[in-house]
Amino acid sequence: MSILHLILQASAVVQAVMAILAGVSFMSWYYIFMKWFAVRDSRRKTEVFEKDFWSGGDLNSLYNSAVNDRHHAGSMERIFEAGFREFTKLRGQKGLDASDVIDGSRRAMRATYQRELDALEAHLAFLASAGSVSPYIGLFGTVWGIMHAFRALGNVGQATLSSVAPGIAEALVATAIGLFAAIPAVLAYNRFSHDIDRLATRYESFMEEFSNILQRQMR
Repeated sequence: MSILHLILQASAVVQAVMAILAGVSFMSWYYIFMKWFAVRDSRRKTEVFEKDFWSGGDLNSLYNSAVNDRHHAGSMERIFEAGFREFTKLRGQKGLDASDVIDGSRRAMRATYQRELDALEAHLAFLASAGSVSPYIGLFGTVWGIMHAFRALGNVGQATLSSVAPGIAEALVATAIGLFAAIPAVLAYNRFSHDIDRLATRYESFMEEFSNILQRQMR
């Protein structure tokens, strides 16, 4: 008995469960590849910008480069752009203390940081839900299939292994598909969460270090 034969011979409820799990698995793999490219691209752009920033270049030149190439800039570059733009705007206003200017710049960076982090974390909740719920959906299909198989045995005079095995095998396919959908989603969620947390730490460290640089320029 092939897997395809077991799926085709399963009851309508079990087939519906399998179809749902197949859809969940397809969406999980789509988000896994999409998130992998997004995290890799963000890490690469962060490393490039950190190299340019700490090479001792002029802040105005870095700012102009970030503004002119905004659509291709990385998250850290956009955080820098928001902070330096607010710093330049507040520094030209009269009646503001140095602490007010730095606080305003830090708030601008924090708002951009939150938007960038939200974009990086998009669809992670789906992977977490798929990883936690898919086995239970598959288990529901298995329980329903086994119940259906035993009800069919009630009409048989003598139950043998050959009459019980096909129905149970059809039902167990639902659990197998549920695990197939859940395992990659859980592994991907844990991996991406770890990578995004590391990027978030780098962004926060940069904001603190950049704030110190701006504070020195106010003296």
